[in-house]
Amino acid sequence: MQQWLTDYVNQQKAAQASIPVASVARLVVMLRQALAEDRQIFVFGNGGSAANASHFATDLGKGASDKVGKRFRILSLNDNVSWMMALANDYSYEEVFVGQLQNYGRPGDLAIGLSVSGNSPNCVKALAWAQAHGLQTVALVGAKRGKMAEIATEVITINDTHYGRVEDAQMAICHMLCYAFMENPDSVRSAG
Repeated sequence: MQQWLTDYVNQQKAAQASIPVASVARLVVMLRQALAEDRQIFVFGNGGSAANASHFATDLGKGASDKVGKRFRILSLNDNVSWMMALANDYSYEEVFVGQLQNYGRPGDLAIGLSVSGNSPNCVKALAWAQAHGLQTVALVGAKRGKMAEIATEVITINDTHYGRVEDAQMAICHMLCYAFMENPDSVRSAG
């Protein structure tokens, strides 16, 4: 067991090391622009990626907003369970995110989808709708990249296919995005 754990830690380090820092820096700029222009930011995913999306919305919406003195308008599309279930029941599970974007999304807003496979049908559909309706689109995906990587304008790929390791690396990216504002608030004050 100790060897398996050691191997896992080493593979996790490799996944973390594959984070494309330049791409994360571009996403910081996109978030800074959304803040300056009072744009809505939408984030979504399934399973562990849903938990990461909710965590990211909390950290950016509260922690980062507190530090920069202006509120990020961020919404995790995973968090309205009754609306998601109505969309899933009345239409299909593929509609649970796009159905919400149709109510809220406007050109210039930012849609961020998280998926290890990059092929989650509800995430694919939401990003495709967002792209077609003038939203900025970002996909955080694993090494297989999937359809989301074909759709999104900005793609951040973790070079691994293991769900746990990719989700951990994606959460690290989410934390980097938030702490870029929490630990560097002066760099965004001019944005507001």
